[in-house]
Amino acid sequence: MRDLGWTVGGATIVEDVSLDVREGEFLAFIGPNGAGKTSLFNLISGLNPASRGAIELDGADITAQPAHARARRGLGRTFQTSSLWPAMTVADHVRLAAQAATGGSYRIWRRAAAYRSQVAEVLERTGLGHRADAPAGDLSHGEKRKLELAVLLVGEPRLMLLDEPMAGVSAEEVPALTDLIRSLHRDEGRTVLMVEHHMDVLLGLADRLAVMHHGTLLALGTPQDVMADATVQQAYLGEDL
Repeated sequence: MRDLGWTVGGATIVEDVSLDVREGEFLAFIGPNGAGKTSLFNLISGLNPASRGAIELDGADITAQPAHARARRGLGRTFQTSSLWPAMTVADHVRLAAQAATGGSYRIWRRAAAYRSQVAEVLERTGLGHRADAPAGDLSHGEKRKLELAVLLVGEPRLMLLDEPMAGVSAEEVPALTDLIRSLHRDEGRTVLMVEHHMDVLLGLADRLAVMHHGTLLALGTPQDVMADATVQQAYLGEDL
């Protein structure tokens, strides 16, 4: 992305953000609430239109493309707040996502058999095989986050944007979810951009850290270099990263 910016009603939310993401990289974004992290993800994923600047994916300019077109190019996104249907089963969530990804009917039961093996594979991959028939509303927070990843994975994204996947997850469930995200990155070679406030989680996952501050990119580098940066320390003195 180059000189990416977003202005709403005269207020600048994201300003002149430029960075390159390497294929297969894990890039984590940190910063306090209101720093512009989620807003930047909204621009990258196409949820909001950029006011200025450009976004490229695999060398193609996708700045003007809608979210669904970016998804077809391999860009997947999860959100801070779960958007699951409580009464719908775990398997049906993934099946519906599989049908949408292949251009199939949105009617849940039509051609269900055609997706059975794909759904089963993704649920096993995310540790939810034993919960296939459970309503999503019965899942723990950690299991709901895994289901969101399963819905994302069935579309075979090469670039995954994960917005605070640990939000609401109990301390007991954090390690398993962390291991799953690590495996998706290292074992499957997926490129990951993640916003997260759990620094202990990020330090074990990220290749690089990007620090957002008042809508701008304050620092970018290895976790060790960024956390030792005097500018970062000064900017966040008394603030919780």
